[in-house]
Amino acid sequence: MLQNPILVLRDLKGLVILDEIHRMPELYEILRVLVDDPSCTLKFLVPGSSSPNIIRQVSETLAGRIGFVDMGGFNLREVNSASWKRLWLRGGFPRSFLAGDDRASFRWREDFTRTFLERDIPQLGFRIPQDAMRRFWSMLAHFQGQKWNSAEFARSLGTGEKTASSYLDILCGTFMVRKLQPWHVNMKKRQVRVPKVYIRDSGMLHSLLSVQTSRELLGHVKVGASWEGFALEQILCVVGDRKAWFWGTHSGAEIDLLLDPEGINVGFEFKLSEAVRTTRSMHSALKDLSLRHLYIVYPGDNSYAIGDRISAVSISHLTQTVSRLVNP
Repeated sequence: MLQNPILVLRDLKGLVILDEIHRMPELYEILRVLVDDPSCTLKFLVPGSSSPNIIRQVSETLAGRIGFVDMGGFNLREVNSASWKRLWLRGGFPRSFLAGDDRASFRWREDFTRTFLERDIPQLGFRIPQDAMRRFWSMLAHFQGQKWNSAEFARSLGTGEKTASSYLDILCGTFMVRKLQPWHVNMKKRQVRVPKVYIRDSGMLHSLLSVQTSRELLGHVKVGASWEGFALEQILCVVGDRKAWFWGTHSGAEIDLLLDPEGINVGFEFKLSEAVRTTRSMHSALKDLSLRHLYIVYPGDNSYAIGDRISAVSISHLTQTVSRLVNP
């Protein structure tokens, strides 16, 4: 413990990196003092693996004094497009993606999961039995891309709905899980009003599903949901998640991803098939949402038009296509 951290920090110059700051929460108050001092020219970089929403000191002490930069693991913009299969299987954590082979990558993710549950979550102040959180996380993996149902999870865990929802909030706050919110429009059809849940990193999803190789993945019952989550994350790494939604009706029409419905207003469907076909649901979404365009993301090599306002997009071309949409 520093005897007088404010004096130590004030004497430094340039950029100061404060890692693992959550272990000394009293530093947040000191940072506020330094940042408010007009004579202090220091800049501070505070890395973290959790949302400021669950680190109360950040949001309360440094409000108006801090900017946030969300950074994920490797994505298709950062690796060779020909390596998308490895990125899909292993996920974007650098040590997982760069491991010598698939088995070594899987072992790293297993070790990471254990460390995350045993050390990281308790350090954030949550007192949750490790086995309970591991079971909940694994359950989420089997519900990849499905609508959140707190009652169903509560029954399976033997807890209340409030507890199940708090577990979900923790995993969302540590960037392990994504809640994709539904979009509503004024129409006569009954629309889905609960979020869908995804394990954000495809490698972590496969680890929770005990999938170690590409062959095991392609034969797994959740391979389609895995593909959906993987492709969705590649899009959101370009555009962010503030204008990203999904849309669905109780009659069955839906769009996996709806981008900026009050702006560019384009939809994405994710299909793990070399033969891309349109569906009645797609045409219904085009009409009901007045989409400018609908893109079907698939694992083939070529991108091409299918029909009026509908195109097939190769996973290899996905991030370039999305970049052109948001930066025409």
